[in-house]
Amino acid sequence: MKLYYSPGACSLAPHIVASEAGIDLALEKVDLKEKKTADGRDYFAINPKGSVPAIELDSGDVLSEGPAIDQYLADLKPESGLAPANGTWARYQLQSMLNYISTELHKSYSPLFNPATPDATVVERKAYLQKRYALLEAILAKQPWLMGDHFTVADAYLFTVTRWAKAVHVDLSAFTALEAFQKRVAERPAVQKAMLAEGLITSGQVKA
Repeated sequence: MKLYYSPGACSLAPHIVASEAGIDLALEKVDLKEKKTADGRDYFAINPKGSVPAIELDSGDVLSEGPAIDQYLADLKPESGLAPANGTWARYQLQSMLNYISTELHKSYSPLFNPATPDATVVERKAYLQKRYALLEAILAKQPWLMGDHFTVADAYLFTVTRWAKAVHVDLSAFTALEAFQKRVAERPAVQKAMLAEGLITSGQVKA
């Protein structure tokens, strides 16, 4: 199974999930500007959406969209506890959280990476993100992970998108529980393994 990724992009979340679950993935880096894979192929021929992540199964089937991939990987290793069983109330709660992160956070960051975005829109999006993070801050002030006492795919996704805040100057310093959460996730060995593989940290930054 192969993961098409770009370092630090939202594809980091399924990379973390696979690492946490002990699933070996072949990695194929994608140049998102040129829409080319590292070996020179047209990425649109693999994923017509042109975005990462995408996973290619041994059968040749391709699955895109991070939250769907996260759940697929978790379901391959249910013993990992990364996602509750399908059909349970807890699974629907997880899907609700994944949708929240996707629509309220992930997509709100997108215009902040575009230098053509008007200043007024930048200000509005940053204020919007502050409001949406407030809900998660209240949750994380009461429990270590988004869904309770266990790390799940939702935590991998939140960690990934929240890492973007510094790059686009979104001030999250008031959210102390969120900051503590980011640190907890970053210190997980499986997370460090994925980040090291993407070149986001060096071997000297890996904690024992």
